[in-house]
Amino acid sequence: MATLTVSKEDEKRVKALGFLSNKGTDNFSGRVITVNGKLTADQHIAIGEAARRFGNGNVVYTARLTVEVQGIPYEKIDAFREFIQEAGLTTGGTGAKVRPVVSCKGTTCQYGRIDTFELSEKVHKAFYEGYRQVRLPHKFKIAVGGCPNNCMKPELNDVGVVGQLIPNFQADVCKGCKKCSVMKVCPMGAAKVVDKVLKIDKEICSQCGRCVGNCNFDAIADGTTGYKVYIGGRWGKDISHGKALSKIFTSQEEVLQAIEKIILFYKEQGETGERLAQTIARIGFEKVEAEILSDDILSRKEKILSAE
Repeated sequence: MATLTVSKEDEKRVKALGFLSNKGTDNFSGRVITVNGKLTADQHIAIGEAARRFGNGNVVYTARLTVEVQGIPYEKIDAFREFIQEAGLTTGGTGAKVRPVVSCKGTTCQYGRIDTFELSEKVHKAFYEGYRQVRLPHKFKIAVGGCPNNCMKPELNDVGVVGQLIPNFQADVCKGCKKCSVMKVCPMGAAKVVDKVLKIDKEICSQCGRCVGNCNFDAIADGTTGYKVYIGGRWGKDISHGKALSKIFTSQEEVLQAIEKIILFYKEQGETGERLAQTIARIGFEKVEAEILSDDILSRKEKILSAE
């Protein structure tokens, strides 16, 4: 077996740059950051060429929508970074910080209720890039899903956003049809005709919006776009399902501000090595939610961010 020559200190240094040691070798996988899974055709070409020049020729995709080029020798790391930088790419995505954001394809998906590409790009810029120097108690993961199908498992992230389309039901327009088209399309069984009028059980309704536009008499002609925000999710050996905030947000700006308040709260109240789920469990969801839904923490923003 070959003798390893890269020191633990150097290994730690390049890990902070996004290079993860390939077990039993002096080689590394370079983690290339995507904007929520999106790359241009030219960037794909650049990554392929970088893998051929500096790595072992293999490119793999992670569960967090980043790209890893395998088999990069330690001495070629700087050259690799310079090469991909010409294509507008960088490495990273490690450490006790906001991690790269993941997003589903809700913008183009038939079930998508929000523009996931636009929102997740704003989240990426504001918090992955904007908070890049902010050290947190542990890693912090954010996911954006376009609808309640939850393909990206938003509720298993520290913060998860789920697109909603809340049906605007007009009971006075409903004809109480025996074969109700809304009942037929509702995947949750939340819509039922009772006493010749459609009833939508809000406790069951997932606000997926499938019913919108499906009434033959336009009783649900439109809906209100919303954003459900989950906090405290975690995947791994110890799984925690995030809990939704009681407020359904109605704009991207509200969502971005809520995420910022959650990050500030976590930095201020979280203990070193503690994931957000553990912070919430220790303090109590109701207290955490009250802090997030108020603006008090924003007045402490500068102090929180300047704290070591």
